[in-house]
Amino acid sequence: MAFIDFLAFQEVLLLLAAVMVCYVGVTVAFAMRRNDPAGVKSALRSGAIPLGSVGAIATVLAVWAEINWPFPAIPNTNMASYNVFFTDVYLLFGLTLVVLAVTMAASQKLQFAGLFGLVAGGVTISYGYAGYGFGMTKDPLETFLLYGAFGLSGVLAFPATLIVDHFQTHPESSLFVSKAPLARRRPSFLGASRAVQPVVPAGTSGAEDPTPGVIGRFHVPIYFNAALIAFIVMMALAGIAALLYLNTTLPGHLASAP
Repeated sequence: MAFIDFLAFQEVLLLLAAVMVCYVGVTVAFAMRRNDPAGVKSALRSGAIPLGSVGAIATVLAVWAEINWPFPAIPNTNMASYNVFFTDVYLLFGLTLVVLAVTMAASQKLQFAGLFGLVAGGVTISYGYAGYGFGMTKDPLETFLLYGAFGLSGVLAFPATLIVDHFQTHPESSLFVSKAPLARRRPSFLGASRAVQPVVPAGTSGAEDPTPGVIGRFHVPIYFNAALIAFIVMMALAGIAALLYLNTTLPGHLASAP
């Protein structure tokens, strides 16, 4: 079978996946801040089809490459093992997206897809470190950054999915505390202002609601924000790494296509 070089297209799929996962993550995070379980579920289900499409294409390309794409051996190079170095982790990338997309579409617990991503991310980091040490590519640093960014994204996906699962199971959890809005008037020193009166929960007998019709804002705990933001930021960095890698490799592949 003739050798087909679709490395640039594979890199485009990496970029697409990073952008879409990052966007879904941001949408879910904002829905959680609004204490909106329906919004979280809608964002996850809406992102399932595009993510699943990218994952399915990546998986097919990786399986084909594993079977039919042994690179020719060139003296003084590691070209013979390129199919192992690139397509092993690319197959894990495609499978992770497929598992995540199916989980999102079926509204199942995301933590199992996150666990899949955790293991795949660890393997990807290992491959990237080994490839950097052996000088597997002409751009070892860019390759290491690419593998490291996507690998760390997979590792951080596990705590992020645990958080989303907890929110979807317990959207009314006490972890999301509703705070009374601040008073608009400055209280008097004598305590005569209504603003300094104690806040009594709605529905308590014998007490009037001090702020009728006002809904307090929900505040997400800091460690929720930290885990989600870390995952989203790392996914964004992975997209930047994929774009930089594409810009580095595309000119050479177009100029000397086999």
